[in-house]
Amino acid sequence: MAGSGADGSRIVVGLSGSLGSLAALHHAVAEARRTGTELLAVLCWTPPGDELGYRRTPCPPVVTAGRDAAVARLRQALDEAFAGRYAGVRLSCQAVRGDTGHTLVRCADRPGDLLVLGAGRERGRLARLVHPSVTAYCVRHASCPVLAVPRPPLQRDLDALERGHGLRASAVRN
Repeated sequence: MAGSGADGSRIVVGLSGSLGSLAALHHAVAEARRTGTELLAVLCWTPPGDELGYRRTPCPPVVTAGRDAAVARLRQALDEAFAGRYAGVRLSCQAVRGDTGHTLVRCADRPGDLLVLGAGRERGRLARLVHPSVTAYCVRHASCPVLAVPRPPLQRDLDALERGHGLRASAVRN
């Protein structure tokens, strides 16, 4: 992949603050270092109640508060990822209003772009119906390559604890 020179290509990474998105960010930074490509970190947000609810009852202060919260979450995610240090790459960040999958695909629209995402957690059928996979949406609709970074081992361990599997094993050892 070429640097962000004549063709303007970038690495676009979806960021939410989750462990999976932080793993994707670290992978994207490593790729940006390797290739000399600019990195764009994007955190997508919608107003409380989602866009449909906002259209029914518009309230500009709610949108302002939602945007401010998204910017704060983006800053916090970057601070957690880099511990307040320089990432070592050309990095720009945006908190963009819109549905996550659609917005990320729209942001990664240049020839030569690479979209990097956390693969997310395994979910049941009902959960996928209610909240479809952002990664699957991006793979289907993006005009550029999409890289899905596997969940970090810590996230898998936390998920197991949440389901109660790891909790019993640690209780037996004590």
